[in-house]
Amino acid sequence: MDNVSVLKADDAAQEIFEWGDLLWFASRQLNNSSEMTVGRCRLKSGNSNHRHYHPNCEEVLIVLEGKISHSIGDKELEMSAGDSIAIPPNIVHNARNIGSEDALLLITFSSADRKTVDAP
Repeated sequence: MDNVSVLKADDAAQEIFEWGDLLWFASRQLNNSSEMTVGRCRLKSGNSNHRHYHPNCEEVLIVLEGKISHSIGDKELEMSAGDSIAIPPNIVHNARNIGSEDALLLITFSSADRKTVDAP
């Protein structure tokens, strides 16, 4: 039990972008997970994050609020609250908010050291 800790809300790591933000709750960098990365993505209405891939891990994304179009390779998939998708490593993808409100996405990765590479 010595390796169990609570990350206080104020200690979550935030990254802010023009399209929204990422809020990180668990990872090796946060010193509270050796196996996973867990976060929340907020995607502003009408915006999308950059196309990218993760060479070292699978991503599971769950739409908590809103409506998105998720680009996976050359496919476009519409997703609404409660929908989820598992994205294998090295698959180029991104999300676009197609709703009128911010979309909230729970994002989890199968590595505590998630790597992201921008797609060309």
